[in-house]
Amino acid sequence: MSTWIPLESNPEVMTKFLHRVGVPKEWSIVDVYGLEPDLLALVPKPVVAVILLYPLCRKDKLEEDEEDVKDNDKSTSGPKDPDVYHMKQYIHNACGTIALIHSIANNLDTINLQDGFLKTFIDESKNLSFTQCGELLMTSSGINDTHKELAQEGQTEAPSLDLPVYHHFVAFVQKNGVLYELDGRKSAPINHGATCEETLLEDAARVCKEYMARDPEEVCFTVVALSNSDAEAL
Repeated sequence: MSTWIPLESNPEVMTKFLHRVGVPKEWSIVDVYGLEPDLLALVPKPVVAVILLYPLCRKDKLEEDEEDVKDNDKSTSGPKDPDVYHMKQYIHNACGTIALIHSIANNLDTINLQDGFLKTFIDESKNLSFTQCGELLMTSSGINDTHKELAQEGQTEAPSLDLPVYHHFVAFVQKNGVLYELDGRKSAPINHGATCEETLLEDAARVCKEYMARDPEEVCFTVVALSNSDAEAL
């Protein structure tokens, strides 16, 4: 398994990454400052994806390193929707970029992706399997190089490649009326029940709260959203 420097959970850095790989300028990553209704109301709409950064326990990290992460009950229940784009993570610390790819690739009916590294990658991988998509990312020099460049930016100094990272990104998207959690460490999307375009943010926030409730003493959770703030102003 190769290793990247992790991408910081920083809306400015993540937005810059998206714009570099071909996402239109009106789409950006924005902070979600809290999961209560009054704070969710501050997030520009529409929101088409929510990304959670959460701390892994050391046992989870060990399982990831051994490529032996077991599916939980939700990830294996029910039929898999073939419209959901989901890719395996083969690269250490690539979870931030994979969460961004999941967020864009599952919203191409809304996001007019421009020619660039990401459009090329999605076009090449859209008919591939979960594992083949992950393998393709390892050889996608445009996305690799953009990640490495943007991982050096942010508010904190980039960690060294050999420093263990115990945080992980997952993305939440709406596809065909279902809220899916997309995690490159899991072999299938996790079905979190019904949702719609208008309530995606609130429904994803509910699942984020469940993550936080598992470890109430932990404070290292970050939530951001993929939003089109220009559309709200119209």
